Amino acid sequence: MYDPSHLRTFLAVAQTLSFTQAARRLGLRQSTVSQHVRRLEDATGRQLFSRDTHSVELTEDGEAMLGFARRILEVQEQASAFFTGTRLRGRLRFGASEDFVLTRLPEILEGFRHDHPEVDLELTVELSGILHEQLAAGKLDLVLAKRRPEDPRGELVWHDELVWIGAERLRLDADRPVPLIVFPPPGITRALAFESLERQGRPWRIACTSGSLSALIAAARAGLGVMAHSRGLIPPGLVRVPDRFGLPELGRVDFVLDHGVRRTAAQSAADALASTILAGGVRLQRRRSG
Repeated sequence: MYDPSHLRTFLAVAQTLSFTQAARRLGLRQSTVSQHVRRLEDATGRQLFSRDTHSVELTEDGEAMLGFARRILEVQEQASAFFTGTRLRGRLRFGASEDFVLTRLPEILEGFRHDHPEVDLELTVELSGILHEQLAAGKLDLVLAKRRPEDPRGELVWHDELVWIGAERLRLDADRPVPLIVFPPPGITRALAFESLERQGRPWRIACTSGSLSALIAAARAGLGVMAHSRGLIPPGLVRVPDRFGLPELGRVDFVLDHGVRRTAAQSAADALASTILAGGVRLQRRRSG
């Protein structure tokens, strides 16, 4: 038998690739997180993480355990709800960043709707900055969005590197301004792209701007310019811009879950959806490209 608390700890480490971040998320000591992982590895007889002083990575057996751990915890929650007779109800206003439109978030939401049919789930898809504003204004109950690493808001789902992406055939002329494909303000990746180019002293121009991720992807596939984008969410048909074009590093970005400040009737539903997303957070990430 695999201890559910050990499985939750394993998923937190797998999603953050950090024992320290997992401890903060779970409200545990780092030594307790290490102990949970060690006991789970003892129970399986396999090494689930390869780790040193600088990095943590899933092993092949760890990748296999992801699916098992998620399903075990989901079934446990379903059994608990069935036998305790607790059924979630009410209206849940959930906001998600455009970045997740092309991931497996719809599949996760479908599973949540199946498990909690009496919750009226209302989905808003917007820019991360706008979602955080709506959450602060009490217009949303839960948000899945980006933030800068120094921003304290939200509960970390995972952190990722920002990279420049574009069409494979795209060529950049060092003597001409960099053509940018960006979200409108207050887009976080837009601001980070501008800041990095300005630090480098490299001129740029806006080749396309849109609040629709699908429109930005279409523009990038057409070769109109480059985008700053999460390395773990690179859309099909686009690739990382080669280093030979000399674009500056963009830094990192966090993907977080943020709850509304006010306690509402939807809080229990929001907590349940947050747990579902955290349990399935790895499924939101694409296989890393490049």
